[in-house]
Amino acid sequence: MSVPVTTGVQPLHIREELRMRDDSSKPVSNFIKHIIDEDIKNGKNDGRIHTRFPPEPNGYLHIGHAKSICLNFGIAVDYSGLCNLRFDDTNPDREELKYVAAITEDVHWLGFSWENREYYASDYFEQLYGYAIELIKKGRAYVCDLNSDEIRQHRGTLTEAGQESPYRNRPADENLDIFMRMRAGEFEDGARTLRAKIDMSSGNINMRDPVIYRIQRSTHHRTGDQWCIYPMYDYAHCISDSIEKITHSLCTLEFEDHRPLYDWFLDEIGVFHPQQIEFARLNLSYTVMSKRKLLQLVNGGHVKGWDDPRMPTIAGLRRRGYTPESIRIFCDRIGVAKADSTVDMALLEYCVREDLNKRAPRIMTVLHPLKIVILNYPHDTIEELDAVNNPEDESAGTRKVPFSREIYIERDDFMEDPPKKFFRLAPGREIRLRYAYFITCEKAVKNDRGEIVELHCTYDPATRGGDAPDGRKVKATLHWVSAEKFIQTEVRLYSHLFTEAEPDSRKDGTEFRDYLNPESLEVLTDCYAEPSLSSSKPGEHFQFERLGYFCVDPESSPERPVLNRTVTLRDTWAKIKNKN
Repeated sequence: MSVPVTTGVQPLHIREELRMRDDSSKPVSNFIKHIIDEDIKNGKNDGRIHTRFPPEPNGYLHIGHAKSICLNFGIAVDYSGLCNLRFDDTNPDREELKYVAAITEDVHWLGFSWENREYYASDYFEQLYGYAIELIKKGRAYVCDLNSDEIRQHRGTLTEAGQESPYRNRPADENLDIFMRMRAGEFEDGARTLRAKIDMSSGNINMRDPVIYRIQRSTHHRTGDQWCIYPMYDYAHCISDSIEKITHSLCTLEFEDHRPLYDWFLDEIGVFHPQQIEFARLNLSYTVMSKRKLLQLVNGGHVKGWDDPRMPTIAGLRRRGYTPESIRIFCDRIGVAKADSTVDMALLEYCVREDLNKRAPRIMTVLHPLKIVILNYPHDTIEELDAVNNPEDESAGTRKVPFSREIYIERDDFMEDPPKKFFRLAPGREIRLRYAYFITCEKAVKNDRGEIVELHCTYDPATRGGDAPDGRKVKATLHWVSAEKFIQTEVRLYSHLFTEAEPDSRKDGTEFRDYLNPESLEVLTDCYAEPSLSSSKPGEHFQFERLGYFCVDPESSPERPVLNRTVTLRDTWAKIKNKN
């Protein structure tokens, strides 16, 4: 199967905030653009720019993949080029259709479209097989009878050359006959492999006669049982790039040592030769960025699936309440560099906080309720007070919130014997209730165990809306919820999944799971919110005043909303940046 080469600008759904710059107003680094600019200047590929995002469908995408997605699709946007979505599906033992569906959903959610350019390495299995036949005929590939352990032993080390396979000099006709019989299913799994004939003394271990094909009787999610031999990733990937006429094959640094092999295959076969360019992968603090390790967390029950809001997966971030805009801005701000580094999680949190501040409606919710009875407020009276939906967006308007004789405030907003710098509610102290009145605490009511269960207060009717006509000031404004009209909610407070900033790079014999944070999730089942929250839908965002940004979980219902904390209001990134 050949892929038609299309030209012209393709409309990709991506907004201008991708082009944002950091606070210093200096362009973020992207050495790849300098390479492409030079290629265009020199007329390479007739000025055509064509990239691809090539995930393996063996797990969910994570924030590191988001960087690659934004880079590949972003380059296509910037240069009026094209970007393909291609699944490198060469290992059926680990690949599933559910991963294909999850990946396509994630890329779409991030705001990108590949139009009709969705391809699979399995689309090219027949062509890949044909090119392998050509390599055998040229004497550049041979069938090897060594098993995987023996091949590993023959490979050598970084300081010692490898040993040639005793089957390396089989005649081409014999290799061709055996390889065709491998495809026909005559041999057991693992009995034979097809290897490239390169250089067993090469300083680059990847060039020491790498395996091209292995016998593997596994049902493929697209080709079924049509094949019992499958190409290796390094072989299939570069040829797939060539077939699709990719101009710039962008990949992470771990593939730098594979580039000579990438070039060798394309040169030996004599096909269109894309340029492979490596960039630093994204490493993020307080998490792990390996699909293999993330799968261990899922299978081990340490998290509740790939979309657990504590996971760095795009599905997990989406469920937690991160927006595609905030992730794109984050990827743009960190830039594209050649050297590996670790980005602080605080920068990602800053980006989503900045985005949600502009768009999230405000709402009052009490997570740890403490009842207040306003002694001089009329019985059986409920007022409807005006509250601002979003002070950052005048067009968001206002809403009505019910106010009654009995209300709830946060338990932490009261102290019976407060320290000097505690300005919230205390006996004899006056504070402001947001959008409502000034109240003064008269008494704290305790139970038999000496625990405070209720506060008795009085209010000043003249301070409706929060201002005192005589000009007196208070030092605190508290949020609250009516005890007469509220909706009970479940709130899930998420924090870092790991206690260590770099859990998988320790040198003391421990492993990454030893640093799982036992307090990464706190579930609050008796929270009280404004009644309007009952009409919320999964995926909607809110700022709980004074508490943080929250997102409605898919498990939510109108009768009992469930909300995940996306991020707190506290900006830790600003502190980190100022220190530096």
